[in-house]
Amino acid sequence: MKAFLAFLKIDLKLARRNRAVLFFNYLFPLLFFFAFGFAFGRYGSGILLVVTMVTTIGILGTGFFGAGMRAVQEREENILRRYKVTPITPVPLLCASIAMGVILYLPTVGLMLFLAHNIFGMAYPPNWVSLLIFVCLGVAAFRAFGLIIAAVVNSSQEGNVLIQIIYMPMLFLSGASFPLAIMPDWLKLVTNFVPASYLVTGMAGILQHGESIAQNSKSVFVLIITTLVALFIATKLFRWEKEETIKPSAKLWVLVVLLPFFLLGGYQAWSRQELTKVKILDRERARTHNWLIQNARIFVGDGKVIESGAVFIRDGKIENVYEGNSPDAKSLNAEAVDAAGKTVLPGLIDVHVHLGATGGFPEDFAKHDPAAAAERALQSYLYCGVTAVRSVGDRLDYMLKLRGKFGTGEALGSELFFCGPLFTVEGGHPTEFAKFIPEVMRASFEGEFVRTPKTADEARQQVDELSAKHVDAIKGVLDEGVPGYPFNRMDVDILRAVVEEAHSHKLPVAIHTGKSADVVDAAALGADSVEHGSFADDIPDATLAEMKSKGIAYDPTLSVVEGFTNFAKGDTTLLKRSLVQQVTPKDLLSGTEKAASSDQFKGLREGLTHYPMSMDTGGKNLLKAWRAGVLLVTGSDAGNFLVLHGSTVQHEIELWVAAGVPIEVALQAATLNAAKLLRADSRIGTVEAGKEATLLIVDGNPIQDVRALSSVSAVFLKGERVRRAELFEQK
Repeated sequence: MKAFLAFLKIDLKLARRNRAVLFFNYLFPLLFFFAFGFAFGRYGSGILLVVTMVTTIGILGTGFFGAGMRAVQEREENILRRYKVTPITPVPLLCASIAMGVILYLPTVGLMLFLAHNIFGMAYPPNWVSLLIFVCLGVAAFRAFGLIIAAVVNSSQEGNVLIQIIYMPMLFLSGASFPLAIMPDWLKLVTNFVPASYLVTGMAGILQHGESIAQNSKSVFVLIITTLVALFIATKLFRWEKEETIKPSAKLWVLVVLLPFFLLGGYQAWSRQELTKVKILDRERARTHNWLIQNARIFVGDGKVIESGAVFIRDGKIENVYEGNSPDAKSLNAEAVDAAGKTVLPGLIDVHVHLGATGGFPEDFAKHDPAAAAERALQSYLYCGVTAVRSVGDRLDYMLKLRGKFGTGEALGSELFFCGPLFTVEGGHPTEFAKFIPEVMRASFEGEFVRTPKTADEARQQVDELSAKHVDAIKGVLDEGVPGYPFNRMDVDILRAVVEEAHSHKLPVAIHTGKSADVVDAAALGADSVEHGSFADDIPDATLAEMKSKGIAYDPTLSVVEGFTNFAKGDTTLLKRSLVQQVTPKDLLSGTEKAASSDQFKGLREGLTHYPMSMDTGGKNLLKAWRAGVLLVTGSDAGNFLVLHGSTVQHEIELWVAAGVPIEVALQAATLNAAKLLRADSRIGTVEAGKEATLLIVDGNPIQDVRALSSVSAVFLKGERVRRAELFEQK
């Protein structure tokens, strides 16, 4: 220990006099900091990335040049020879070199954090202890790496060549010089084998994602192993004098140090965990960008309209909403978005979709991939400004995977809420869909799609199981079908057990209804939303009054009535809408066009003509519900005939307005009211300070012309300005 402390003291004194050490520890990282800071760090979004990149560059510099080249130079200048006569081993000398690097570099990190905070407005990391520990481990590993390079070269010239061979790929392929997110996927796979990439992603996780050391255990483990292995080899190959040469084959020892990274890289290339993490971190970085949307009309979501104002977005949230004049964007360190002649609204919400169905007929069903189609649907919704959807009847396994992929930010699409399987009865709606599934897949489909409890206790147990899966709601079905196409109707007492158990878990309950009698029962059960209401007969005034008093939402889904009616007539006008054309795969559009007129589906179309679904009745019930003060929400039942995923809410609102509902009422139903039903109104649904910056900007004024809702200008999701044209290019 005395030798170690003595060497450490000497090294620190020499370091203060060594210009090269000072350059690579302080000036070199700061040059990159200011260059990258003013290039990427503006508007708040890139400064975390800059700090991550520059810290990595500094660690590489202090490792390869600060430790490696310095050790070679000290051997050539016969400084090490003087220590040879003392009764010591190389261990304290090498350990002192590593410790010195840590001590010298930590002030650089502190200085960068200080500059990032005061110049670019970056918040200090709350988990700074994890950050400092990770930096120390990184410095130790790469200084040990540098020392083994010093041990296997015979001259400064050789050292410089070998360092450049190793240093340059690490500099340019690790994310230290160019963000990993902009690299093609094949190159991202290569970066899994680059040691410095684990520094980048580890620090990015700690800085941007608030991760701890424990959450970066793989990288930490490899850094520790690298330090120990490199230190051991460097000790065995250590030479005190320049005359002591080593064979060229000794340079292969460097590969031994790289072995842990090769093994980890192989695992990451197989699992793609690191690629996923890179995507998530890049998404979170994009959501810290500062924006100032200026000169806009603002529909707040609660009925209030600001004719001219601005919205300031910071760190993914709305920091302020200005009426009239707003501060200059530069003073807020924000990027300006001129929205003159445009309207800002909360992101639209569709509370009733089926992601497992397409709404049409693909050209070739054999090539249809339901999982890929569901992902495409979420992307289509976001493209159209429908920023949140609730699946009210889809396979549970599909929904869990989708939530994992899109909820973390690995993929970009609308926020997903879901009910999971539907509670019904054997022979009840929607068990009829099972007959379209191959028999070998039918059991799996039914197990993931429906629940058919025989008793109240079984119903409660099934709700408990779904609650443990963290579903967002529970859905039950009350529907006896129609003459010629009857369903078994669920026992109301069993459904009551479902509702009560769901409410005990604080889960809202949606109930599908077929006619007014079903609505009466759903209201009596205390459902949180009535889905469809009735297209066959009038809902009693007393039931609507009960819904108002209990706060039960009404979701009329007029779109599905129109879709059924039009498909029965072979009318494909709904496919001609601009947004539908923009987001729907071509084979689905053409296949649906053919199905609407082909003899293959003639029997299906004729059957639908006898189905008692009346747009007039649906519209009348909607008007009665509005006049009765019932909470209205927008759902489309997308996935049914001609109701294709994407611009569903815009068209649903058009149908409401045609039925006589004021546009302001319909817009509030699609924003604040829908957010309340989803129990997410504390963060979405209105344009208010403190809410997530999930917004839609449209050209024109939808309050005067409802069609303006489909003229999408820009979409923001949690502060990220969505690159709509690139949504369907995600991998």
